[in-house]
Formats: sequence, structure tokens, C-alpha cells
Amino acid sequence: MLEERLSRITQVVADPSVTAGYCTDFTGRWRGSTPLVVLPASTAEVAEVIRVCAGEGVPVVPQGGNTGLVGGGVPMGGEVVLSSRRLTGLGPVDASAQQVTAGAGVVLAALQRHVRAAGLDFGVDFAARDGATVGGMIATNAGGERVLRYGTTRANVVGVEAVLADGSVVSRLGGLPKDNTGFELPFAGSEGALGVVTAARLRLVPLLEHRATALLGLPGVPAALAALAVLRTLDSLEMAEFFLSGGLRLVREHTGLPAPTRVEHAVYLLVECAAHRDPAPELHALLAALDAPEIVVAADTADRYRLWRYREAHTEAINARGVPVKLDVALPLGELPAFLDELPALAGDAELYLFGHLAEGNLHVNLIGGRDATEPVLRRVARAGGSISAEHGVGRAKTPWLHLSRSPAELAALRAVKHALDPAGLLNPGVLVP
Repeated sequence: MLEERLSRITQVVADPSVTAGYCTDFTGRWRGSTPLVVLPASTAEVAEVIRVCAGEGVPVVPQGGNTGLVGGGVPMGGEVVLSSRRLTGLGPVDASAQQVTAGAGVVLAALQRHVRAAGLDFGVDFAARDGATVGGMIATNAGGERVLRYGTTRANVVGVEAVLADGSVVSRLGGLPKDNTGFELPFAGSEGALGVVTAARLRLVPLLEHRATALLGLPGVPAALAALAVLRTLDSLEMAEFFLSGGLRLVREHTGLPAPTRVEHAVYLLVECAAHRDPAPELHALLAALDAPEIVVAADTADRYRLWRYREAHTEAINARGVPVKLDVALPLGELPAFLDELPALAGDAELYLFGHLAEGNLHVNLIGGRDATEPVLRRVARAGGSISAEHGVGRAKTPWLHLSRSPAELAALRAVKHALDPAGLLNPGVLVP
């Protein structure tokens, strides 16, 4: 019996009242089932679990913090769930190399506390920091709020340890900045379809303790882009986020926060600078030169957190409103105004809430109720030369539309890599690879 064999290896949960929590994503839109949740505590245990499942032809869904939004970690076909939640090892911070090794189950907030105590930081950050895990961030190539300065997770990983579909282990945790012994295996962005990430060697960045934050109320997206173009001249600019008046009203209803500005504005641009010395004078000088109807500057750390709450509470406020269809997309900046003008018509009778990372043209399109507008929205993104998935991965939600962002030759290459590493299709079947 599979449960007995796996129980000899590591911790296994079969109680449906417990496994149910592993069978739906953060949105509640994707709901599946699993006979077993396996929680290995080491790479060796992961390898043995995969060998047993492969030997019996049982498919496996790797799962991290289960904060995904596209069904990529949900067992929709009754697969065994392999959770990384017990892979929580954190190595010592290597200050000279500015690197650290972290287990796949380490949550982002714990990683941040660990490395900040050593005077360093991790370059990726986002609102789900208390639940998202290192392994899941690598699998989905998570982006977040600081891509403007540090890039996506892929740019902050210097080595990965993973278990392949046959139970063999590949480990590249040396962290050498120069090592030209062939190409790296493509685990970043693979969504668990090529292997189960168990640990990673991560690149760290200096901890910048001085910050300056401001919220700009603007008449529209063109004005926000114009302000961003000016603010980009600051070397200290680290974040540039935006949201709209409708989303702000929803956040205020959900959180009880007061209005951040004297009057309501169509678009809000939240910017933050960080440096070894106070970046506020430079930021304030540029803000004074901008033609912005209203600017609110954070007076202290508590004020800074309050301004960020208006942006980071969007996801929870939207989920409280209803089960959303989440279309995380990216467009060339020059295409944003026209796309946003057309978006209400594309959304039809659905409630539309929009926010995102302006500097990367990354829009989080959220639709509640009404008809499913996924196809018209994604096709419009593709016509503009954008990406149907800027963050969160392709998962199950966007696999039918992957051809809009990938050519036939690219799709064939993706399938070839998948077949080479997982010929039986046992790792996260139905996710990413059509």
C-alpha cells in the first residue's frame, strides 16, 4: 500500500479534514483532491518519496506555501501532494560572498529576518512574504515589488538542489560566480514540472536602512508614466507601484483605513527609495518638480507602512469581495494607456480591480462575477506584444493560452525538455506544459 510505504520514509497525512487545506489555491477558484500529503524533512526523503511514487506510476504535485493564484500547486487529478513545509533549513550567511543557502520550505519573511540580522537583504519582496516559500518562488520565478532594482527570483538564485522525476538528485549549491561547466538546468519558472526544488543558494544584496516613501495622486496612467520617467533618474528608486480609485475604495472598505489623500484621484503611484544615506532630500526635490495634483510623503516608518497597506491589502480585499479570475499580465509601457482604456469593455459585466508594478508594465487584472473574460483580455495583451503571465506562473489557469506568448518552436522545446526530464509525466501533470 502506497501510504504504508511512504510512511516508512517520512511524515504522511491522509485525514481528509487535514489534506483539504492542500487542495485549493489562495483564490479558492481551484479545488482538487488528494489521497495523501507527504511532508519530507530532507532532500534524501524527497528523493525516496519520488522514487516510490515513480515506481508505482503515481503522479506528484509539489507544493510550497500554497499562495499561488493560477492552480499550479493544486492536485486536480487526485495526485499525491509533496509539501516542502518541513524543508526549513537555513545556512549561515556568507557575508563575503553575499550568499545564503535556504531550504525550499523557508518562507520569505523568515529568510528576510535571517539575512537582515547579518546586515544583508534578499532582493525579492512581495505581500505574501509570510506564506510564500523559497521553493515556490523559484518554481514560479516570483517577481514582486523590487524587480525594478533587483530583478525576479531567477536573477537572485545562484544555485539549486532538486530531485528529478526518477528520484535522482542534482545539487548545485556552491554559489561560484564563475562556473562555465555547461548550462544550468531550468528549474526557475518550471512550476514543479521538471523537478522538486529542495534547496537553493541565494544571492543577497546590501541592507539599505534609509528609506523614503511617497504616494502620488494623479489624473490617469499617462500622468503616472510621466512621473515614473522622472523618478527613474534616481539611483535610489526601488519600488514603483500603482492602483486605481476603485481598488482603493475596496481596500478601505475591507480594512477600515482612512483616505490617504484629501480628494480621490483616478490613479495612485506609490514610490519608495532606499539607500545607505537618507534618500528623502533627492526624492522630495524631484517630487516638487512634478505636476502632481497631490503628493503624500511618509513622515516616519509607521507612516510608510500605512501607505504600503493601501497597495498590499488589495489581494485580500479582492478575495473578500468574491472568488476572482486573476490575470497577471505584462505589457510594454507605451501600450498601457490604450490597453487600460479598452479593459472595461473587455471585462464586460465583471467587476474589475486593477493594480500592479508600474515600472515593469505588470498589471494584476482581477475580475469578479460576470462572464469569464480571460480569452479577450489575454488576446489583447498578446496583440500588444505583452506576456500572458508576468508573475505567479502559467499553472493550470493559463496553459490553454500559452501559445499567445510562446511560438510553436518554443512550445516544442518546452515539451522536449519536459519529456527528457519527466518522460512519464508524473511531476505536476497538466501544469505549464500543454
